[in-house]
Amino acid sequence: MQRHHTTPPDINETELISLIKQWAYPLNSKADLQPLFDRIGDSSIVMLGEASHGTHEFYTWRAHITKRLIQEKGFQFIAVEGDWPDCYRLNRFIKGLDEKDKSAFKVLQAFNRWPTWMWANWEMVALADWLYEFNKSIPLNKRAGFYGLDVYSLWESMESIIRYLEKTDPASLTTALEAFRCFEPYQKEEGRGYARASQFVPELCQQEVVELLKEIQSKSVLYNSDPENVFSVEQNARIAVNAEKYYRAMIKGGPHSWNLRDRHMADTLDDLLEYHGKDAKVIVWAHNTHIGDARATDMAADGMLNLGELARIKYGEPNVVLVGFGSYKGSVIAGKNWGAPMQAWKLPDAARGSWEDLLHKAGHQNQLLLMEDFISNDTLLEHPIGHRAVGVVYNPQYEAYGNYVPSILPLRYDAFIHLDETRALHPLHVDAAAAQMPETYPFGV
Repeated sequence: MQRHHTTPPDINETELISLIKQWAYPLNSKADLQPLFDRIGDSSIVMLGEASHGTHEFYTWRAHITKRLIQEKGFQFIAVEGDWPDCYRLNRFIKGLDEKDKSAFKVLQAFNRWPTWMWANWEMVALADWLYEFNKSIPLNKRAGFYGLDVYSLWESMESIIRYLEKTDPASLTTALEAFRCFEPYQKEEGRGYARASQFVPELCQQEVVELLKEIQSKSVLYNSDPENVFSVEQNARIAVNAEKYYRAMIKGGPHSWNLRDRHMADTLDDLLEYHGKDAKVIVWAHNTHIGDARATDMAADGMLNLGELARIKYGEPNVVLVGFGSYKGSVIAGKNWGAPMQAWKLPDAARGSWEDLLHKAGHQNQLLLMEDFISNDTLLEHPIGHRAVGVVYNPQYEAYGNYVPSILPLRYDAFIHLDETRALHPLHVDAAAAQMPETYPFGV
């Protein structure tokens, strides 16, 4: 999917840079984002992307936008590219419903699935503290929430179900324990061990998790506990079903596992919107590759879809605003390979002819692009240009060969925020000597 692309030969680079200079809004401060809020208008779904999972400014600018959307436009919850059980604990904390965890730092430090830095970072502590304080003066049923959309948390979701049924429905506990025991031999390697085993025994534990979901759905109307906890246990059961499918698909390669994951995120978003009521409004945080419409990239040619595309199709483009983020140079947190220790990498100058390079040449400054200003340019709509995407696994030495997604930017997003130079975010899971609040906290968030 991701290949190195410079500006296509049919595009006049000088003309494109001139076009950016003409239409881009300079971002000298966060106050300069007002055109974006005007563009959002009455939309009910705003998706805020990121070009990496390890950049300080992506988190702080998204936090600023998020707070204004909650305060000024009545957005009710945040849904992120994160695990449901971990995010649900944070949700309960910021709503003042968790008596055990006394601080956002403590809740976020418990996010221990690799890559831990995605949510266990000081930038998120600052946002969670703000949400906690904001919610104090709000009636319980109106408090801002925080939820995870992802599919990875099979074992954590199973454990959450078991804890819930132990207290609420011991009669259904046997079904949950049978499902858990089926997966237990593969827990050490998480999905990889189960994926390998499924090559020899297809549908290894499929029946067990399907039966568990049916059991919980049939009994949920009888549960008399907190309605949000009932919703949560159902969601954990759906994760068990979809994670089992995902891990089986993962071993086969191709687009199927990607599509399963993004469809799960889209379905979870649908469930959350339905749970929050007819006029629900949500802010989504996820990587650009999930929120930027896949149909405007080479992902579509590879048979891949994504969350932003599915939301536009289901809810209509006027109701969905997709906001991409990118940067030209700086530093970033990532691992050298899957499961490797996190480290701060230098983010090299963007590849020549990429969107990031062109934006840099248009001013060496932070900029906001509203895509409706560029949509009439036929040349831009016909020729994809490379757009940087850094994952949790990263090595700048090989960036030019695997970190650029050919994209028609005016169709991929509704708005794009270019931050010319960015820096690595501040993880919580560092050695004891370095485990202290950074100077940036909570300023700029």
